Amino acid sequence: MPTYSEYLKVDALLSLQEPLSDGPEHDETLFIVIHQVYELWFKEVLHELDYLKRLLHANDRPRAVHTLKRVLTILKTLVAQIDVLETMTPLEFLSFRDRLESGSGFQSYQFRELEFVLGAKHRWALDHFPEGSTARANLHRRFQEPTLWDALLDHLRLSGYAVHRRADVTTPIEPDAANKQALIQAYRTDPGAGELCERFVDLDEGVQEWRYRHVKMVQRTIGTKRGTGGSTGAEYLVTTLLKPVFPDLWDIRTEL
Repeated sequence: MPTYSEYLKVDALLSLQEPLSDGPEHDETLFIVIHQVYELWFKEVLHELDYLKRLLHANDRPRAVHTLKRVLTILKTLVAQIDVLETMTPLEFLSFRDRLESGSGFQSYQFRELEFVLGAKHRWALDHFPEGSTARANLHRRFQEPTLWDALLDHLRLSGYAVHRRADVTTPIEPDAANKQALIQAYRTDPGAGELCERFVDLDEGVQEWRYRHVKMVQRTIGTKRGTGGSTGAEYLVTTLLKPVFPDLWDIRTEL
């Protein structure tokens, strides 16, 4: 039987933090650890959302709600990690920032995968990754797949509601008048369906909260400087705020 360290590959894991700054600068280790942990959580969230899609197609509502609650708890952890990053002052970050060179969080293909799964799909996102790379292949697959929203619509259809499939699952999710009426009916007549939909609202809100905290962290760290990797930094991040990925679930609030 493997030991704890062997099972978790602790030696390999702890060898992955390699600061590039001279010294190295004290806070570079924190920066690396935080972002590696983010990537591990992104992997887990993608794992859970793939499972959630299967549960919705299997009409297993109780386990679907349970899985959503787990994802929501992970999102709170992702937001809380920003508190740790914000203990690093602008000068402490600048002490090693130039070592990032072309590296940027903009290049996190797992976060792009998460956006695609949720329905925020943009073909230009694929162009940031080279042909033949694992990142490009994973993103292309996610781009072609139905989203989590499409899985919810399929589940509601299985439950007898008059929702219809989107004609093109590679496009961003847009408001749909017919589906909004079906959602209103579900809320009014089926508490279980209503609870499931509310957890989707929680998920949408949780992602928006993470985006907001991320923007404020970037602004307090680098101000209006350009981001590493050639991105526009906080200027780009601000454009992603207050954009729900499940617009119908927000729009029906005025009609319930």
